[in-house]
Amino acid sequence: MDFAEILFALFIVVVAVVSLLSNLSVLLCFVHSAEIRRQVPGVFTMNLSFCNILLTVLNMPTTVVGIVQNRQPFGDRACHTVSFLDTFLTANSMLSMAALSVDRWVAVVFPLSYATKMRYKDAVFMVCYSWAHSLTFSLVALLFSWVDYSHVYASCTLQLREGERDRAGFAVFTVAFHATSFALSLLTLCVAYLKVLKVARFHCKRIDVITMQTLFLLVDIHPSVKQRCLAEQKRRKQRATKKISIFIGSFVICFAPYVTTRLAELLPFVGVNRHWGIVSKCLTYSKAASDPFAYSLLRQQYRKVLMGVLNRLLRRDLYPSSGHSSSMDTENDYCLQRIT
Repeated sequence: MDFAEILFALFIVVVAVVSLLSNLSVLLCFVHSAEIRRQVPGVFTMNLSFCNILLTVLNMPTTVVGIVQNRQPFGDRACHTVSFLDTFLTANSMLSMAALSVDRWVAVVFPLSYATKMRYKDAVFMVCYSWAHSLTFSLVALLFSWVDYSHVYASCTLQLREGERDRAGFAVFTVAFHATSFALSLLTLCVAYLKVLKVARFHCKRIDVITMQTLFLLVDIHPSVKQRCLAEQKRRKQRATKKISIFIGSFVICFAPYVTTRLAELLPFVGVNRHWGIVSKCLTYSKAASDPFAYSLLRQQYRKVLMGVLNRLLRRDLYPSSGHSSSMDTENDYCLQRIT
């Protein structure tokens, strides 16, 4: 194991720790907040976090051991199980992100009819389709024995075993899998979020017109106030573009190198460098660590729930035997209930 592979292993360990803590925090918010559980996006977020946790606990350690030992880390059965989960969890995560983009598109473009167009049972149906879609491809790969340890990616993943002659069938399966998971999800993200951005810019223009008319009428307003209003206009325009760029950009940066590499290696004259294969795999793992922040934890609703849970835990640690009989404790309990 050279120095680069040591860095790869350390990177995956850091990503695994961040991913596990952040995704568990999302599930903690889902459990402790009835409001989040009632919302349709909460269903997609919970499914995404669940897949990320399984990927973190089962697949990332396997890759670390494969990098350190430079060989298959476990027996064939365990490796086939991990390969099955790698295919299933990756596709499920991609489709969950696509479902979240569709939900945002309906919420922004059709705000008045959102409750009827995106119902809770519709979200459950979309999650069930995501599971069925991912499970189908995973089972097909397992039945045809297209799951094995890959030295290039130091992982148990989709891999044609040595001596297998059905290269054409494996190539067709690989192309179909990435087309219906990565390409379909990316297309959905682009279409949905670009429509969201179009509506957001339209509303920003309306607000800018009203703001400029107000500033024109208020002739005695201080120049610094006008400057702050104009600066806020600029920030408002950039905010929506920045968020959508993060959603689409992170998806492309994390998944596109790995998918492109898997498709390129189907050509008989293309060889993939081991270091590049591990880097592309590390990028896919990093998406599991960034998803909770992009979709959940940076939102005020989730931060409020987490603060309430932390305050509750800290009070239990600080006052384990207190009867909360004083007036100050009673007032603190009331404030805590208001927060949660």
